[in-house]
Amino acid sequence: MKQYRHALKEFGITRSMSRKGNCYNNAVIENFFGIMKSEFLYLKKFESIDHFKQELEEYM
Repeated sequence: MKQYRHALKEFGITRSMSRKGNCYNNAVIENFFGIMKSEFLYLKKFESIDHFKQELEEYM
């Protein structure tokens, strides 16, 4: 964990953490992932991880 914090500091990244189990602290990203799952993930079959990554890149 110490190395992780050091790397974040080195690159000028500020950690942001919400309370455990509280989706309201992160509602925007929770909504995004919900939409992505319903529009993309649940509607397709993927042959491999590489196929998934390719399809995800096209979706984004």
